[in-house]
Amino acid sequence: MIRFMKLWPVVLCAVLLGGCSPPSADKQPKPAPSVPARTTASNKTNPLAKYIELVGIRVNEKSPGHLQVQFGVVNHSQADVGDVKLDVSLGTTAAKAGDPPLITFSAKVPALGPNEMKPVSIDVPTKLRVYELPDWQFLKADFQIADSN
Repeated sequence: MIRFMKLWPVVLCAVLLGGCSPPSADKQPKPAPSVPARTTASNKTNPLAKYIELVGIRVNEKSPGHLQVQFGVVNHSQADVGDVKLDVSLGTTAAKAGDPPLITFSAKVPALGPNEMKPVSIDVPTKLRVYELPDWQFLKADFQIADSN
């Protein structure tokens, strides 16, 4: 019994020290997959290219063979850019260079004022069904400014 009484503080210290050890490397949380922070124009020669951004891309299915693509177009400049026509190619973040886009379409955006965002909704005929597309966080839009007023 006396031997147990002398051993008790040693066992208690071992338990307390074991509970304070740092977590093992395999239990560390894995970083989230990288998601593109911005979607900007691919034709950098257009003077508006550095000011226009597409945000919040969502794809819904209106009916088989007809997808509805919704997104916002943001003007980051301090000037009115007028009407803008965009040619958009929607692909995946995992696509390799040279892979064809999933969907392509044109969108006309009404006059964008300084620091303004306009919602855009486009109906796109396609053979794809919405469940064949990746989730929104894995979609990537490349666009060109086709025309601006």
